[in-house]
Amino acid sequence: MLHTGNTTVPRQVTCVTINSGTSKVDLPFDTSLLVYPDKNRVPIARVEIRGLQVWPVAEALCLVGPSFFVNNPREAEIALATIRNASELLPTLLAGDKMVTAAGRLAAAFDFVKRPDEAERIQKAFAKFKITLKLVNPFELAEPTISPSKERSPYVLRLRSMWAGWRQDVINAFPLAPGLENQGAGYLAQVEERYVSDAYNSLSIEGYRVTDELIGRVARGDWNPDGDPEHDKARDALAARGYYLAFQAVKESIGKVLAKDNAGRVVKRDHHDWYAELFGPSVTAGIVEASQLAGYRRGPIFIRNSMHTPLPSEALLDSLEALWDMLEAESEACVRAVLGHHLFVFIHPYYDGNGRIGRFLMNTLLASGGYPWTVIRMSRRDAYMKALEAASVKGQITPLAEFIAHEMREWAPERERKDGQA
Repeated sequence: MLHTGNTTVPRQVTCVTINSGTSKVDLPFDTSLLVYPDKNRVPIARVEIRGLQVWPVAEALCLVGPSFFVNNPREAEIALATIRNASELLPTLLAGDKMVTAAGRLAAAFDFVKRPDEAERIQKAFAKFKITLKLVNPFELAEPTISPSKERSPYVLRLRSMWAGWRQDVINAFPLAPGLENQGAGYLAQVEERYVSDAYNSLSIEGYRVTDELIGRVARGDWNPDGDPEHDKARDALAARGYYLAFQAVKESIGKVLAKDNAGRVVKRDHHDWYAELFGPSVTAGIVEASQLAGYRRGPIFIRNSMHTPLPSEALLDSLEALWDMLEAESEACVRAVLGHHLFVFIHPYYDGNGRIGRFLMNTLLASGGYPWTVIRMSRRDAYMKALEAASVKGQITPLAEFIAHEMREWAPERERKDGQA
């Protein structure tokens, strides 16, 4: 699981030792560590991942049973994709008679993921010893979600697998795109109409306490972090000012999308500008260092109340590049919007502001299909977080796609004003 970049916190981690007693250590949030002795399960050749000594991925693939391919198909696909050549597996597979079944399983698995040369390599190795392998495909997938490539980053492979595996689920859950015909100034006017509601709800989701009065002052230009002692360095006021500036930058990006610029390229270029505007007032007030606006995070980060851990900082650039490529190549606006939003938040490239930028990303990509600007209501925050968690931890994208589609259909100025007042 570690080799494949799995980001879900496991309920229990098993630690195998050579000499020890058996013990279970209970940890916070209903997780635990199980320690037990089994010298036969302690790998002779070990690699270190995130400070843990584990089996090399090739040996691990040989040792897992068929249930792993059924219960964790994405991890199994990624693990196979990280194997450059079947020769990495053969030393373990040829080590004893007990590996014949595993050899047939892995040969069939390689054949399933469209790498027949590796499947043949395993069969020929056993044929030299007069052993004919019985090939049994361990996957229950209809088709693989990762195309053969030279890519070896487990995080990039995971993003590609998620995109391919979820794409049709999003299309099934979303209404048909209205299209960009006859969209223009009227569309941008509707976006502007939703600013107050969007600002209130998006900021409230992130824990800021803002009011219609404050949001209105910011929009009218009646608030200035340099000239209003009442709000100087006030966290909520700075967030509201930054949101207003970022919203204006996002509107400019949407204008490019409406002019038929590729939406994937637009968000790739412009999301840095959105982020700079979002936290610009905090830099002016001396709360945030200016250097923090120049790039992505350079250390780990954790999400409160989530069993998902964001990607390590060293994986950010490759993963984001893969995301931009998939957005640029995608033909369906709903897929761009839902998966673009989720995978951006899944990657979590910034220390702060990922949710707000992710929702800006979602609405810019919705615009590429003529879908209206969609406000995710504070009153449905729990359902929103639950849907994001289902995608990140359980691998289920339909709840999020249905949630966004529902919010898009249900938006009404009167209802949003009531939510805002509440």
